[in-house]
Amino acid sequence: MKAVLEAIAALTANEELGAVATVVDGPDVGAKVLLDDGGHVLAGSLPDGLLDAVAGDAVELMRNEQSRTLTYGDRAVFVETIAPQPLMLIFGAGHIAQPLSVLAPVLGFKVIVADARATWATEERFPNVDELVVGWPEAVLERHVPDSRTYVVMLSHDRRFEDPVLAAIRTAPVRYVGALGSRRTSRERVERLRADGWSDDEVNRIHGPIGMDIGAETPAEIAVSILGEITRVRYGAGTGLSLVGQEGRIHPQRGPEEGTT
Repeated sequence: MKAVLEAIAALTANEELGAVATVVDGPDVGAKVLLDDGGHVLAGSLPDGLLDAVAGDAVELMRNEQSRTLTYGDRAVFVETIAPQPLMLIFGAGHIAQPLSVLAPVLGFKVIVADARATWATEERFPNVDELVVGWPEAVLERHVPDSRTYVVMLSHDRRFEDPVLAAIRTAPVRYVGALGSRRTSRERVERLRADGWSDDEVNRIHGPIGMDIGAETPAEIAVSILGEITRVRYGAGTGLSLVGQEGRIHPQRGPEEGTT
């Protein structure tokens, strides 16, 4: 147990994704293992024949930041995801960025705002962000390499802002990338990227126009629509439709329903 707790502390300190699987019912109650995001054992152990099944399910749960009690024969195993704080990179310090930078931390995001325009990227306009960068996207991307815990929001139509970001995320495993703009602007972006050799899969990763259709008009409402879309992507679930008239559970189970054994 001590080894598992020490490994959890190290995982948390290094801001790495992992999961703790604990047998909570049946034989071997209390057996515990810490897994990394690839399902490999970092500490602890589970009974023979159980680890492989649990590891596979744990990887799926970690992918969508879920925790779940799963049944494997006569054993119940609680899989608890340990997820580092997700990072939101906002490029463009316009009016939408302000409410977005206020609301995103409420949902647990670390927020970095960047803009080369010093009159826009000010502490007065963004007093509570984790980092405010007055500079071009390269200044952010050199220090924060986009990974699977990164959510990228582009709020500038200027190609000098967009192109470096798009180049950085093209092959990076970012969780989300959204780009502000009209449908026409989004079509032109797609045409430009395809002309530059981007594949359909690469282009389709970009959410543009950004956000969900909720009839948003004000910057704050648009920020809410962006966060709604990001939340759907973050947890890999949801329809984006009103719950009124929908059947079934409001919060349906996601990921593995039962263990794979």
